Amino acid sequence: MTYLRSRLAALPAPLLIALTLALAGLAGFTAQAGGLPLPWMIGPLFLVAGLAMAGLPLRAPPGGRHLGQWAIGTALGLYFTPPVVAELGSHLALVCGVAVAALVGGGLCAVLTLRLTGVDGPTAFFASLPGGASEMAHMAERWGGAVDRIAAAHALRVLLVVAIVPLGLTLAADAEGIQRVPLVRVVVWERLPLLLAAGLLGVGVLRLLRVANAWVLGPLFGVGLCVAQGVSLTALPGWAVNGGQILIGCALGTRFSPAFFHSAPRFMAVACLTALLSMVLAGAVAAVLAAATGLPLPTLALAAAPGGIAEMCITAKVLQLGVPLVTVCHVLRVVVLTLGAPLGYRLFARWTGAED
Repeated sequence: MTYLRSRLAALPAPLLIALTLALAGLAGFTAQAGGLPLPWMIGPLFLVAGLAMAGLPLRAPPGGRHLGQWAIGTALGLYFTPPVVAELGSHLALVCGVAVAALVGGGLCAVLTLRLTGVDGPTAFFASLPGGASEMAHMAERWGGAVDRIAAAHALRVLLVVAIVPLGLTLAADAEGIQRVPLVRVVVWERLPLLLAAGLLGVGVLRLLRVANAWVLGPLFGVGLCVAQGVSLTALPGWAVNGGQILIGCALGTRFSPAFFHSAPRFMAVACLTALLSMVLAGAVAAVLAAATGLPLPTLALAAAPGGIAEMCITAKVLQLGVPLVTVCHVLRVVVLTLGAPLGYRLFARWTGAED
């Protein structure tokens, strides 16, 4: 293994990136052949993460995660037809409830992290909120939190959620789930430039506004707005969506290293525990909402799951579980967590006695 690591480390960066993508593509194909849910993301993620933790110097392509998020956001935007948008308005209270529940659940997990690890308050709180890793780490830095531990905790959470939630939903899928298909399902090549323009324009606007997750939310809003207004677009080729999943899987997998679980073993063990707890709490919230609204439990479980926007929404697309509702829930969750985290931390610090 040492010889292999040294040989790979000597490769030029382009060849190392090409090798990583080739291995990821093979993993996706194998996962699909094995009937795994979300194969083009789960396969690459676990293979690349496993090899990276074994010490192999794999490398994701620069900007690959952004390109993958753009492909996913574009594909999701095609679901927001006028009837679907109108129907979503009747679920506004539910969507808000899911977002607030994520903030409350994150706070409970933060208390557990604080008690079991002895880390400082900012690290415990921002490592436990199911928001974007970069946004949570950036906010924690203002209060002196340990950015490296926060980033590691979020990477582990996403890994566990991607590993458990799609498989669990596949095994427990409800045949009567809310199924929505995009308005456009056929690739019309002459309309592809319009689709690309709508997606990239959305990215540009959100980046100018400095909105987090612009590469997935931008095309989602840009394409979704066009579809909602009845603009005739085209479907995104299937290979582009699968390629986007591969790129995201590679980007997530290369975050891991041989020292990932050894740098702070107690903290990482508790991070694993709270990630599992957050999934249980999300499932409980979904069960309550399903009983109250009559909506399918698998759809609501995915809508409340504490994963990333791109990962959870592409899961909804692949499993055909209420894609628009799941997407809106995760978008609003990120907004609520990003805007409410500072106030939430002050309340957490006052309640637990953690230093502000």
